[in-house]
Amino acid sequence: MGCVHGKCCGRFPKSSDGDPREFRDHGGARKQHILTERSLEIVPVPSHSFNLEYTVLTQKGYYPDSPDKENQDSFCVKTQVQGNPNIHFFGVFDGHGQLGTECSSFVKDMLVEVLADDPTLPYDPVGAYHSAFLTTNNELHSSVIDDTMSGTTAITVLVVGNMLYVANVGDSRAVIAVKDGNRIVAEDMSCDQTPFRKDEYERVKLSGARVLSVDQVEGLKDPNIQSWGDEESEGGDPPRLWVPNGMYPGTAFTRSVGDSTAEKIGVVATPEVSVVQLTPNHLFFVVASDGVFEFLSSQAVVNMAAKYSDPRDACAAIAGESYKLWLENENRTDDITIIIVHIKGLSNSAAGASDGTDGSTNRGARRRKGNSGSSFNSGSEVFRSVRSDSSEIQSCQLVLSMNRNPAIVVPSPTCQSPRNSV
Repeated sequence: MGCVHGKCCGRFPKSSDGDPREFRDHGGARKQHILTERSLEIVPVPSHSFNLEYTVLTQKGYYPDSPDKENQDSFCVKTQVQGNPNIHFFGVFDGHGQLGTECSSFVKDMLVEVLADDPTLPYDPVGAYHSAFLTTNNELHSSVIDDTMSGTTAITVLVVGNMLYVANVGDSRAVIAVKDGNRIVAEDMSCDQTPFRKDEYERVKLSGARVLSVDQVEGLKDPNIQSWGDEESEGGDPPRLWVPNGMYPGTAFTRSVGDSTAEKIGVVATPEVSVVQLTPNHLFFVVASDGVFEFLSSQAVVNMAAKYSDPRDACAAIAGESYKLWLENENRTDDITIIIVHIKGLSNSAAGASDGTDGSTNRGARRRKGNSGSSFNSGSEVFRSVRSDSSEIQSCQLVLSMNRNPAIVVPSPTCQSPRNSV
């Protein structure tokens, strides 16, 4: 599988701030997994008396024309953020462009550092997330890294007691497995931000972007046809963003950190933040780069992960299947990074308690290829919050009905703010 550590060759990755808590086993003996070469990490959430068991796998892509190309993915696992035993951070950052590796590494360090320095984090995670992403974006612009044509996507999960706060910028994904009777169903906790989404398409068009596939740019298809089907059928030549009078930057996503050129045509670092209140029916969640989901649906990933009691086995299986499917469909593979977190020992009484952060409130929000396609009611209320261009957060509360799939419920940023506004 190559170097599973991606950015380093040490036995365990360093914390974004050098703190050894960032991949420390908080219980039990360590045993190295034969394929991933990792131990199973365990961290308690004492406010609700459950544990998180997690592991990470990152695999460099296979690029026959560029065999020395670095793994541009980075990841960050930071336990006990701000020294709080009930706050834990998991993030995957998929770099792109000539300096994609530098961008993803910078952002994975800076984002969690900014969050850790924000005193409002335990009480207003949604607001802290928005501020941290925008601050990190500005810091990257001001750094020595030239992010003119480089940047990174970011998919992150912040555990605060029994709440998950999921912040997404780009087209990587976070998925949670929910037990529903005798089924285990995948619920997307993030929504890929690409021009396939009507709301994102319209937003970047208002910022001056031309939205065209490569075939349209090259004159092989009519550029006036502004419809590309869906990501499952048209993922091979997706719509991309171009400046009005040039053949760049060609991004297939509509949000990222960095990418200062693309920022001028609407590629922003403002995250979409969703919130999930954990219940005993939530079994595990997966945070992964788009290299995993290019040919695997969210449900397929959850199905594979559910076969294994050890998340290290699940990571190895998913990475192997992703790699195989890439080579069956392309002459290369993408970089692949997967974090799997098992939720162990959460009881009904603990799930219904407060989040244990002294005054924190439930504010904010919940949700290409591979939406899960199952219809069920998990009994959860779903929230989504989006910060508008005027920097005011608007939120929509959604109550799932029996015939609507949370994976495809994407509230518009223009909807009316409910009573529980952010």
